Amino acid sequence: MEKFERSSQVPGTDTALCLDICCGLENIPVPVESGDLNIPVFKYTPHHIAGPGAEVDPDEITFTGCECLSPSCTEDTCRCFAFHGCAYESNQCFKNHNEVMNVFSPPIFECNIMCKCSENCINRVVQRGLQFKLQVFKTASKGWGLRTLQPINKGLFVCEYAGEILGFAEACRRTQLQTKTDNNYLIAVREYTSNGQVLQTYVDPAQVGNIGRFINHSCQPNLFMVPVRVDSMVPKLGLFAASDIMAGEELSYDYSGKINNLSQRAGQDQFNTEDVPNKPCHCGAPSCVGFLPYDRSCFES
Repeated sequence: MEKFERSSQVPGTDTALCLDICCGLENIPVPVESGDLNIPVFKYTPHHIAGPGAEVDPDEITFTGCECLSPSCTEDTCRCFAFHGCAYESNQCFKNHNEVMNVFSPPIFECNIMCKCSENCINRVVQRGLQFKLQVFKTASKGWGLRTLQPINKGLFVCEYAGEILGFAEACRRTQLQTKTDNNYLIAVREYTSNGQVLQTYVDPAQVGNIGRFINHSCQPNLFMVPVRVDSMVPKLGLFAASDIMAGEELSYDYSGKINNLSQRAGQDQFNTEDVPNKPCHCGAPSCVGFLPYDRSCFES
């Protein structure tokens, strides 16, 4: 059995010997294929935690709740639902995922701990955590990966991408320390508001994170990422099925958000590869652009 460290925010022992890589912190155990013992040791947390430079504690409750007294909220009456571009329905969250990937799509707010609706409200999805049987496994050319052991229908929530919330300076520091052979887990999420503001969230699950850290990039992914807010302005990064996914299929998402990756085929011409660690992409998709995407801004600070 492999030793995995629990998040320091979880009461009890800091480490545990377990076949479940989540050490009991998720709704469903996530095993490693064949009990492989070579998984890197990291602290497991099912949700974001505050890291160096974080301006907001993701555990802090800052939103007021809705006043809905019915067991489940509706779009017409709930102020949390009022922000949705497309509603959750029986956990079939997005009828058309292109709607939420549009740069002009409205933000997503779930009902939160302060809301008067029940825990069974249909506007509570990402906060319920893992609902599918998943497995960590060793891929042929991409290191570790994550796959589903059961079918997942298009539009359903699969898991979060959770880790340390970092400030910009710390995100840059960690990024610039990486070499071409290092794994890059850090993701930068930028949300653009109607008044021209840019909300930036930097998440790094390298040292403290969840199963999302094992999901590989693909230029033709079966997941897409949506920032979903529950208790505070720090968004949970929900990964949803972009298509019907078969049992045994590897899970993947586009690290660039399907925006920056198009330029990476010419990456060696655009950037000094001594300064910026271009890494080859091994996703195998027909549309593969050749290199993994990265956040250029972290190399220009």
